[in-house]
Amino acid sequence: MSSDQDVEGVVRFRAASDVPTTVDRLRQLLEAHGLTIFALIDFSGDAARAGLSMCQQQMLIFGNPRGGTPLMQAAPTVGLDLPLKVLVWEDAQGVTWVGYNAPEYIVARHGLPPAMASALAGAVALLRQVAG
Repeated sequence: MSSDQDVEGVVRFRAASDVPTTVDRLRQLLEAHGLTIFALIDFSGDAARAGLSMCQQQMLIFGNPRGGTPLMQAAPTVGLDLPLKVLVWEDAQGVTWVGYNAPEYIVARHGLPPAMASALAGAVALLRQVAG
């Protein structure tokens, strides 16, 4: 599967490494560019602690008030989609994927002018650096 939006508003692409390595690379890259990592959610680790199994899956929640604040000032409901999230998961064939909400989708969802997507575009552009 190549980079696409087969689920409305979701961009996904193949990663070069496994889930933990990809998440570590993303964390370092985002922090190096001044973005704040607010949380790391280890869905598969949480499932294992509950006695369930699933392929590896982790999410980073990240952002920068300079990008998100103007959007939330224009439409407070954007706070439902911010801070930004990047999901990294392994499929049944062992392939690692990276997915995130397209900035254009986020602004359209909240009725904002398309040009406002540029406030988020720089952050999500960094995510592509872990593509395989």
